[in-house]
Amino acid sequence: MSKILLIEDEDSLREIITFNLKNEGHVVIDTDNANDALIIIEEFVPDLILLDIMLPGLKGTQFLNLIRSNSKYLDVPVIIISAKSSENDIVNALEAGADDYLTKPFSIKVLIAKVKVLMKRSPHARDRKVIEYDNLVVDENDYRVFCDNAEVTLTHKEFELLLLFLKHPKRVFTRNQLLSTVWGYDSDVYTRTVDSHISSLRKKLGKKGNIIKSIPKIGYKVE
Repeated sequence: MSKILLIEDEDSLREIITFNLKNEGHVVIDTDNANDALIIIEEFVPDLILLDIMLPGLKGTQFLNLIRSNSKYLDVPVIIISAKSSENDIVNALEAGADDYLTKPFSIKVLIAKVKVLMKRSPHARDRKVIEYDNLVVDENDYRVFCDNAEVTLTHKEFELLLLFLKHPKRVFTRNQLLSTVWGYDSDVYTRTVDSHISSLRKKLGKKGNIIKSIPKIGYKVE
């Protein structure tokens, strides 16, 4: 699983690309302009960027120059997707820091193949600690959780509980074990704290919350 930022102002094309990339297991955040993309990448550092050149407001080439001047995004692979197909356009984009260039119209299969190739080279994707379980994705680097490709906002303790469960699927944890591991103390007095956090976590995960099973008089496990 990798995180992809798609910047494309053509609605239908953006939807097609997003749909196909999600089917490949990627988490996709999309926007129709580069101005918003600058805000998005502050919180969502992507493993790869798909970038159109002709955009409203800030142009794709301007966006590319800005992120390449920031060491935080220097190694993030960028694929240009553009209707501009002249030799000069392609050369200028590559010299500005793009890693690849696709001219519209293009094959979705070709796009997916290029994404796979660049993902293998991306230090962001290689170094990312990600746990996947039944369409549930936990990103340890950024403390983010995605359920069926939609982000779920958890508290710190909820995140730690989910991470612990997914790292040890099918293992039964007593309430005191969860208190000791996640909260750092042992006491039967506070076992209700565990129950309330588990209840909240299940609700936030929606249907996927059913993977957290209650073991009567003992504790919980993921199954």
